[in-house]
Amino acid sequence: MATPVRDGRAEPSLVRAIGRWSLTALVINSIIGSGIFGLPAIVAGLLGPLSPVAYLLAAAGMGLIMACFAEVASRFTAAGGPYLYAREAFGALLGVQIGWLTWLVRITAAAANANLFILYLAEFWPPAEEPIPRALLLTLLIGGLALVNYRGVRAGAQVSDIFAILKLIPLLLFIAVGLFFTKSIGPRSPSPSADAWLQAVLVLVYAYGGFEAALLPMAEAKDPRRDAPFALFVALVVVTAIFTLIQVVVIGTLPQTARMDRPLASAARMFAGALGAGVISAGALISVYGYLSSMMLNAPRLTFALAERGDFPSAFAAVHPRFRTPHISIVAFAILTWSLALAGTFAWNVLLSAVARLFTYASTCLALIVLRRKCAEEAAFRLPGGPLIATLALAFSAILVTRMGRGELLVLLVTSLLALANWAWRVHHERRRTIAPAP
Repeated sequence: MATPVRDGRAEPSLVRAIGRWSLTALVINSIIGSGIFGLPAIVAGLLGPLSPVAYLLAAAGMGLIMACFAEVASRFTAAGGPYLYAREAFGALLGVQIGWLTWLVRITAAAANANLFILYLAEFWPPAEEPIPRALLLTLLIGGLALVNYRGVRAGAQVSDIFAILKLIPLLLFIAVGLFFTKSIGPRSPSPSADAWLQAVLVLVYAYGGFEAALLPMAEAKDPRRDAPFALFVALVVVTAIFTLIQVVVIGTLPQTARMDRPLASAARMFAGALGAGVISAGALISVYGYLSSMMLNAPRLTFALAERGDFPSAFAAVHPRFRTPHISIVAFAILTWSLALAGTFAWNVLLSAVARLFTYASTCLALIVLRRKCAEEAAFRLPGGPLIATLALAFSAILVTRMGRGELLVLLVTSLLALANWAWRVHHERRRTIAPAP
């Protein structure tokens, strides 16, 4: 990467240190968080024995969206993800809107998972939920990950790699052992309604979401144009297999699945006793921590990308002279995540993410069509039947948007107003810089 020059002095630049498999691990880590430890009960309550089919339907819909992301991402080597794609396709105004949606989703998702980490930890150490221990634990949890990523992207990527592997081990053990105890269940009567199917797929789209966050730090990927499509497709296959098989085991081993708050731990207790339940509970802690590690690596690269293009204060684009990381963006993300986690934001995160993700997905799918006409340079990965797949992905997103209520739309409106305020600041800043007298 070329070294930027300002006022005649060379400035430090980011380091391309994320390889193909590290990027794949980052995508998996960004998808598999705490949701899989609670969602099987919700989906089983909606669809019963047919619930594994919902995972395949959601994967098919998300596969359309991820395929669009694969082509669009293969056009870029810079940081920014959906924000960058929207900015290049539709201009700075919409780019800022998508950037804010993406950033708020990342902050609230990380904060909510930090809260869930404390809740799971309380199963082993009940005082964790008391105010003072909770605040100290959140500080250590978020501050520790921020410090690792502050000191270098290689260390951050290595932590993400490690936790991507560690979080898969208990889930794979759960599947491997649980399948031996799974009993076949006849179809429920009456059959689930269309509304139940739609609601289940919407919930699972939230579960499959997060992959787009792994595309934010592409300025630090070794070969982003070729590695991004590979990472997305491999992660989709891995995550779909894991999610579907977990649902098969849960409904095949656990009676009254829909009534369980911790379905995986309860199912593991049925076929592996207290030890199995303990392993799954520990796995939940590892999974949440791994998810947080991926957020601390990728989310600060969004504000870095916004600032790099003049859409955010320039301080967020600063690169540490020694560690070559966007240290201001990392610190800002950590402080905001810590603050929201301390205040408790799980409900807000679910509300905001469900809406914002669908809109960011739709913007990238539409960007595929626009960029094919707008850009002379070919994408490194060209999706066969791209415009048709993008149209189907847009239809999939639109159908799910109809499930949103007034609360979700209100949150979306507030987020858009914040983005518009950011846009007004940007226009004012550019105008002042243009009319400023020459020295």
